[in-house]
Amino acid sequence: MDEHRQQGGTQRLDELFRAEPDRLSRLTFEVAGVYFDWSKTHLDRATIERFEDRAEAAGVAKARDALFAGDIVNPSEGRAATHVAERGSGAAGDNAEAAARRGRVRALVDAIEGGAFGDITGVLHIGIGGSVLGPALLTDALGRSRSRIDVSFLSNIDGGAFEEATDMLDPVTTLIVVASKTMTTAETLANYGAALDWLRDAGVEDPHGRVIAVTAKPEAAVAAGIDETRVLVFGEGVGGRYSLWSAVGVSAALALGWDAFEELLEGAAEMDRHFRFAAPAENVPLIAAFADRLYAEEYGCGTRAVFPYDERLRLLPFYLQQLEMESNGKSVRIDGSAVTAPSAPVTWGGTGTDAQHAVFQLLHQGTAIVPVEFVTVREGEDSQSPEHRRALLLNAIGQAAALMHGKASDDPQRAYAGNRPSATILLSQLDPRSLGALLAFYEHRTFANAALLGINPFDQWGVELGKQIAGKLADGTSEEKLDASTLALMERAGL
Repeated sequence: MDEHRQQGGTQRLDELFRAEPDRLSRLTFEVAGVYFDWSKTHLDRATIERFEDRAEAAGVAKARDALFAGDIVNPSEGRAATHVAERGSGAAGDNAEAAARRGRVRALVDAIEGGAFGDITGVLHIGIGGSVLGPALLTDALGRSRSRIDVSFLSNIDGGAFEEATDMLDPVTTLIVVASKTMTTAETLANYGAALDWLRDAGVEDPHGRVIAVTAKPEAAVAAGIDETRVLVFGEGVGGRYSLWSAVGVSAALALGWDAFEELLEGAAEMDRHFRFAAPAENVPLIAAFADRLYAEEYGCGTRAVFPYDERLRLLPFYLQQLEMESNGKSVRIDGSAVTAPSAPVTWGGTGTDAQHAVFQLLHQGTAIVPVEFVTVREGEDSQSPEHRRALLLNAIGQAAALMHGKASDDPQRAYAGNRPSATILLSQLDPRSLGALLAFYEHRTFANAALLGINPFDQWGVELGKQIAGKLADGTSEEKLDASTLALMERAGL
């Protein structure tokens, strides 16, 4: 950072606060009960104006309009991205279709709650990637005080993961939810088969009758033995990492109740309206994307750290890893030309004060400059003394101040350079509306980054090759000449 400043770049953060008396009011925003503070970043007036010009030249507004209009924004697969329609923010036809499908989800939730499946005490939700990460985050974040049913999530093909996921459930009173866009994902199908065996071994006479499928290929679910009345459909334009708003969220809806699920959608819709209509200088997903581009491209920051200071949000960093790195981890633009700037930084993080005692040494005094994001909640739901929450929040706020201000010392080992950027997000309370707005903010920030770079955030071809090679190795059909290391590893592993 010092090198950047010496080359005529941005001032130190504490200098920016002195130079811009209105800085706090310009770089803080409130949407749907969520307060966003980007004032401790190096976005000054000139930098924001420069990025506004870049956004105009890159056609960010046009790309945003195309997203909400239901136009094709995923050209490599010839698709629109219709996740915004799941919360009523897309094209009229897409909104209507999503609403009809949501009606089926509600009817099934009502039927389950009404006893149509018998006494149900638990759900085993099977999927992988976005088919699990989103619903798991919702249930873990909001279900501690609201959960009506035990929900366990299974994604890893590791047998140990299956045993852990089913340990808390009674197979006699458990529903299986299988979420797979194509119903062809190898890990999901393997776990689905194991779940049917688990039910049979417990004496369930009709295991398939206890299964709900969530897919964009209903015919594949029926072919897998699932009754068509228990198949919930979502659209081809809903990508896995954007799918928690769709029927993929049925397990969360069962756990939290339908009213909570609807409030989640409304919170996201509020953020949709903000992103769509707010001016660039007041548009928090766009401002956040400007900061992301600034640090990745001009400061050489290869990572971004996210620290929720609330145990209920402990899964947020994992969710964001997929959202951001699978969406924007690209090296070519939509037109096939090479990306000439760094694309997505590596997203990582941890939870609250646990992380302080693990990684904050590097953040304060290491040679790597890492933009940090603190995600905080003013009110807790636990039964502990209010001093617990007060100490938690003071730690988050104090860490952000320390990163910015630093501290001089005659002893270099006790000196803190400061001038290290952070942003802070403060939710008044963690409820469905505010969580919906928060997650939609991250979606739109990811999209804005992609539009500034000219890349497609809605495909993920990079995940395919390794799976293809693994499949060919499994059935012995690999046509590729294998290297000595791969052959030796297969032999040593007994494969």
